[in-house]
Amino acid sequence: MPTAASTKRGRPGYDQQSVLRIAVDVFNRHGYDATSMGILAENLGISKSAIYHHVPSKGDLLKLALDHALGGLESILEQPAATAGAADARLEFVLRQTIAVLVDRLPFVTLLLRLRGNTDIERDALVRRRAFDHTVAELVSAAGVEGSLRQDIDPRTVTRLLFGTINSIVEWYKPGGSLTPEKLANDVIAMTFDGLHAERPPK
Repeated sequence: MPTAASTKRGRPGYDQQSVLRIAVDVFNRHGYDATSMGILAENLGISKSAIYHHVPSKGDLLKLALDHALGGLESILEQPAATAGAADARLEFVLRQTIAVLVDRLPFVTLLLRLRGNTDIERDALVRRRAFDHTVAELVSAAGVEGSLRQDIDPRTVTRLLFGTINSIVEWYKPGGSLTPEKLANDVIAMTFDGLHAERPPK
C-alpha cells in the first residue's frame, strides 16, 4: 500500500487505506469513468466533501491504486533472482512472483488490467506496464537463445500468451478457496514450461 496511505487520517472511521480499498472495489464494479464522487461517497457512507479529507480528487485515488499494483510488479524485476542466472530460471521466477503479486493485490491489479487509457494517469500506468511486459519478452528471447526454450515460436507470441493466461486469473480466481496461490503458480508454471521447454535428445 502507498506509504502515505498508512499514516494519513481524515474523518473518523476511515483512513486513506480503507478509502482506497473501497474506491478500488467501486472502480472495478462500475468502471473508473462511470464512478462519480457521489457514487464513492455513497459506498463509503460519507459525504462527498468528507472524501477530500483523505485525497484531493478521484484521480489521486486512481494513481494511488495503480502505483500499488505497478510497484509490486516492478519490484519483482529488481530482485536478484530476476537479474542473475539462466534466462529460463529468471523467467520462471518473474512469472511466479507476478502471480503472487496478482493474488496479493488482486483488486488493484484488476483495475490496472482494465485501464482504457482515457486519462494521463492511465496512460502513464500503461507505459509502465508495457515496460514490464517488454522485460519479460526479453527474458523469453534470451531463454530461446540459450536453448532452454523452444525457438520455433515467436517470443512476442509467447509473451502475449503468457500474460493472457496470467491476466485471466483476475477474472476467476477466488482468494481463500481450495486453490492456494502457491498451487496456482505451480499449475501455471507446469502448464507453461511443459509446453515451452526445448526438446532434449534421447539418452
